[in-house]
Amino acid sequence: MNFETKRVGDITVFKLNEKRFDTNISGLVKGEFTILLKVEGINKLIIDLSEVETCDSSGLSALLVANRILQANEGKIRLVAPSEKVHTLIKITQLDRVLPVCDTVDDAFEEIKNE
Repeated sequence: MNFETKRVGDITVFKLNEKRFDTNISGLVKGEFTILLKVEGINKLIIDLSEVETCDSSGLSALLVANRILQANEGKIRLVAPSEKVHTLIKITQLDRVLPVCDTVDDAFEEIKNE
């Protein structure tokens, strides 16, 4: 699994550098989210999905794991730049109600730092 993290102040950007966010990597992503959020204590997370072309239910499940951990700690989450396919899936499953989506990382920074 290929990803990168970047911290700016108290905000962490997690960029998934994979075309497919599916059962092959969702367990690993959940593990990374758990380490970042529980062990390292991050409570403002931006997930950059700009490289992801497709996502399945296990990928969505990984995003929900991050959201659940953050909510328990009064944290904030933003998804950034999902492909049209992934964004449609997020809308169909109505996850856009709990997982706010931004067009750019900069937009997400503005939103999350002002909350």
